Amino acid sequence: MSYKIGIDISGGDKAPSEIIRGALLAVDELKEGVVLIGCRDEITRELTANGRIPSDFSIIDAPGKITMEDSPVSAVRKKKDSSIVVGINHLKEKKIDAFVSCGNTGAVVGAATLFLGLIKGVERPGIALTIPTHDGVSLVVDVGANIDCKPLHLLQYGIMASIYYDQVIGKENPSVGLLNIGEEASKGLGMLKKVHKLFDVSTLNFTGNLEARELTSGKCDCIVCDGFVGNIALKVLEGGAELFKTLFIASMKKGIIGKLSLLLAKKNLKEFKRYLDYAEYGGAPLLGVDGVVIIGHGRSNSLAVKNAIKVAVRELKRDVTSQINRKVNQICSDNRVKEVLSNFS
Repeated sequence: MSYKIGIDISGGDKAPSEIIRGALLAVDELKEGVVLIGCRDEITRELTANGRIPSDFSIIDAPGKITMEDSPVSAVRKKKDSSIVVGINHLKEKKIDAFVSCGNTGAVVGAATLFLGLIKGVERPGIALTIPTHDGVSLVVDVGANIDCKPLHLLQYGIMASIYYDQVIGKENPSVGLLNIGEEASKGLGMLKKVHKLFDVSTLNFTGNLEARELTSGKCDCIVCDGFVGNIALKVLEGGAELFKTLFIASMKKGIIGKLSLLLAKKNLKEFKRYLDYAEYGGAPLLGVDGVVIIGHGRSNSLAVKNAIKVAVRELKRDVTSQINRKVNQICSDNRVKEVLSNFS
């Protein structure tokens, strides 16, 4: 079965050129249908510059643009002709099977929540991000969709992350942990203590709290936190990786032995860089909305865009949305979970 993946060509720091190139890479490699959404004139110009015939591609004209500086809520309501709003509405109308955007994250979350709605039983959407660890990858939810969470929201993040990790990443019954300031159940804010109790009585493979220094340890497959904490953790990881790379290369260039070592280790360094490169992991699925929406990094290059489209295809093939619906309602209707929740009110 061939899917139609809508790609927002106006979103991202390197739009439209890198977005178009990424879409073309996906077309050539995946053999899936890619629908280009944005200003038709810009799309035509970029396709022609890449030696492609515009008439061979599905194009949806959306001349409006939501910038990174725009207020997400206001822009979604006022810019009806923007690539984000048009793309999400085409997904709602089943004209495309998934939507990928590297644009304004708040606008994508807002438009998806407003026009697609949430999966039945889910109260808040969450952005799930794959991060490298010592022996594979972990999935962090949420990294920016919802900063004002209740205990039930975090439980549902754990459920959705578990389903996604099982079906898309490919590990049955993945472990789920709660990001906190200490491993003990008594640590952290009152809200996190309540979340810990919910996870304890659920059927998830809950391993307890984990500290920020353990984010990349591989100790836990799925890491749950609110969007405020998750976004800060993400930015710290990105900044730390950039700093390490800069300081390492600068120190190795000091002296003939260091320069020679860099030359000899060129292949190994490329592999190391690839391992840390966000582009290799594609985009972040917006879990909880009633449709497949993938959010790419604002700095995405063509490789990142291609891989974000691959993420969308994998999620579609595994029917993650339907499985989240079943699992959320199964766990949240469990009498033990309901009893714990009733004690919070």
